[in-house]
Amino acid sequence: MNGRPRAFRLLDTGARDAFFNMGLDEAILMQVGAGESPPTVRFYGWERPTVSIGYFQRARRDVDMGEIARSGYRLVRRMTGGRAVLHDRELTYSVAVPAGHPLAASSVAESYRALSLALQEGFRALGLEAKIVSPAGPDERAEFRPSGSAACFDSPSRYELAVNGRKIAGSAQVRAHGGMLQHGSLVLDLDAGGLFSVLLFRSPEERARALLAFAERAAGVRQLGGRDVSYREAAGAFAAGFAAGLRTDLRMSAPTPAEVRLASELAVEKYAADEWTHRR
Repeated sequence: MNGRPRAFRLLDTGARDAFFNMGLDEAILMQVGAGESPPTVRFYGWERPTVSIGYFQRARRDVDMGEIARSGYRLVRRMTGGRAVLHDRELTYSVAVPAGHPLAASSVAESYRALSLALQEGFRALGLEAKIVSPAGPDERAEFRPSGSAACFDSPSRYELAVNGRKIAGSAQVRAHGGMLQHGSLVLDLDAGGLFSVLLFRSPEERARALLAFAERAAGVRQLGGRDVSYREAAGAFAAGFAAGLRTDLRMSAPTPAEVRLASELAVEKYAADEWTHRR
């Protein structure tokens, strides 16, 4: 992006319910796309561990509903694509811009790359040198080949981030409502066992093999950096990362009353509804 783009609004909404979290991401996108809100970076967490599945996933094919109930986890379907993620010990981010913004005007791949540069700066502030993955050659394609599980962190997509070959951030993007939304998980402490306990496999042996492969391909900040990083420390690091990576200013704010109202409606009428969760 050339020049210094319009300042972004920065929201930190803390830990919220899964359905409201997804509703607020969509509400912000709608308001940003309509020109009612400025380009926005949002950080948030989760009140309880939540498995989110991608828009195109088949919930009952990929997720053990009985185990979800026994575990006490939430299950929610995102409006973005990708595979299953367990949201727990992480900082979750979202970025919403209108269709005319330089990020949205570029290709999906280029917008991923631009945002990964910002995320890379955030990880650097936490002491980790994350590599932006672009598996174009045969060696990289082999290194990051998916093992076939329904888990998002099974392998990095193009322009996602990895440290020592292990994926550390997972993101998904959608163009809708007159704008672009990208959100993703910045994992502070990876719970691979928790995620794989609620995914469906043909046998316990297949689950064990997939979990072992996954543990070699994905990690959190704690696994790679050897220390615990709090939500608050991570939020500060990635706020600085977005400002540096996007070459813009971030201005702390709060969701507007219209966004909160719309998010609450979407949480109840869409994201908490079985018709949405089990649409596939």
